[in-house]
Amino acid sequence: MATLRTLLLGGLVSAGLAPAMLAADTATHPVLTREGAQRAVAASVAYARAHGAPGGAIAVVDSGGHVILVERLDGTFPAGTDISVGKARTAVMFRRPTRGIEETINKGRDAMIPVAAVTWFTPLQGGIPITVNGEIVGGIGVSGAASAQQDEEIAIAGAQAVAEPTPARVEQRSAAELKAAFAQGETGATLVETGDFRVAASRRDGAGLAEIHATETDIFYVLEGNATVIVGGEIVDAKQTAPNEIRGASIRGGESRQLRAGDVITIPRGVPHWFKSVNAPFRYYVVKSISGG
Repeated sequence: MATLRTLLLGGLVSAGLAPAMLAADTATHPVLTREGAQRAVAASVAYARAHGAPGGAIAVVDSGGHVILVERLDGTFPAGTDISVGKARTAVMFRRPTRGIEETINKGRDAMIPVAAVTWFTPLQGGIPITVNGEIVGGIGVSGAASAQQDEEIAIAGAQAVAEPTPARVEQRSAAELKAAFAQGETGATLVETGDFRVAASRRDGAGLAEIHATETDIFYVLEGNATVIVGGEIVDAKQTAPNEIRGASIRGGESRQLRAGDVITIPRGVPHWFKSVNAPFRYYVVKSISGG
């Protein structure tokens, strides 16, 4: 038999078929590295801090459920670390977010509870698989934030930081495109947008609402016109208009800044600002640096 196998393999090698047949016996899969786990944890921590989480334990495991990295924020209850690891492992072993498993049990499928006796099983919201190029390479679990919903949001932020990153590319816009962008809509148009930053050709014809961006730092470069901007202080009649976005009628207190053509002003995320008055035409570029979104 050994002789026959040797002869067969020899014939296959000579025919160039052996490598393809042997390759079918194995598969290559991406592996989540410590660097990837660190990127996921950093994104989760940034999101937690930007959204006022009172604490949070963040755990990242590989595709086999083995722990790569754990981070525990100040204020997290002691058991949070173990629970976060359990959520991450459950997301990997069941290849789905743990929210759905918890909801299934809450709807009456108690038969799932004994599963904990045969495999890792923490059916609590806050565990998310980490997927790269369609393959699950690990999982991230969070416990100890303000709510189960916030646990999940923090975990999603971490998973998205690793999942299928968009390759960086150079962008260029012609003078004609810029002119058209400034004229679009009521305030101009976005020129470039990625997960890290956004560049817009903006126009103001008058005063606007007071604003706070929880996850975006604004950098304004004035091309034409002048305006008075109030920074700091307290927004009057503040309302959340979108996730991480607050608007209001005006600002109480704050510091007045004069903007003219050629000026640059940087307004860090979380700082109230308000275009109190504008002498049109007022055109400017806005670069929004996005963190913790």
